[in-house]
Amino acid sequence: MSDKNNLSKDVLNAVNKKTGKPITENAVKKLASNVTANTLQDEDELRKLIKSVSAMAKVPVTDKTVNDIIGAVKKSGMNTSSMEMLMKMMLKK
Repeated sequence: MSDKNNLSKDVLNAVNKKTGKPITENAVKKLASNVTANTLQDEDELRKLIKSVSAMAKVPVTDKTVNDIIGAVKKSGMNTSSMEMLMKMMLKK
C-alpha cells in the first residue's frame, strides 16, 4: 500500500510542480470519490471528469488533448500502470 501512497503523492507533487498551482490531496480525493467504473466507460462522463481536473488545476485543456486522453483511456483499460502512463502523457502537454 505504501507504493500506492508514494505514487499518489508523486503524481500530486508532479502536477503541482508542472502547473505551478497547489492542488490539495483533499481536493483530489473529493473529485476521485465521484469517479466510478462507469465514468471511465462513458465518454460524456469522462469528458466531464477531464474538464473538472482541468478546472481544479487551472490548466486549460484543448479539445484535441481531451480527445487524446479519452483515446488513451479507452485503449488502456485503465489499470494502475496505464493510469501512470496517462498521467505522464497529461503532464507533457
